[in-house]
Amino acid sequence: MDAQQLYEALKKVQEPKGYYFSNDKQRVFELLEALMVNKERYGYMACPCRLASGDRENDKDIICPCVYRVPDVEEYGSCYCNLYVSKEWNEGKIPHKYVPERRPPEKIVV
Repeated sequence: MDAQQLYEALKKVQEPKGYYFSNDKQRVFELLEALMVNKERYGYMACPCRLASGDRENDKDIICPCVYRVPDVEEYGSCYCNLYVSKEWNEGKIPHKYVPERRPPEKIVV
């Protein structure tokens, strides 16, 4: 599967749920390619904006779409990576604010 195929597959599943890819296609495809690298590296699509541990159980909260996407998009209109956004975010109807990290510090790999 290449980035374009992943884009089409995820778009078909996520848009009906109200999650859209950012209008910044270059950023979206960079993130999709990074997801595929993580899938190859770890066996699962860990969030490319966070450092995965390689332990699926520890990282299950950051397997894309991560568990933080819902509250991030509800509160900020975008997930942490800006991969998934709301329709209003894409249309410029809400400000594009910095999305803070919600992942608990004890889960963050150092």
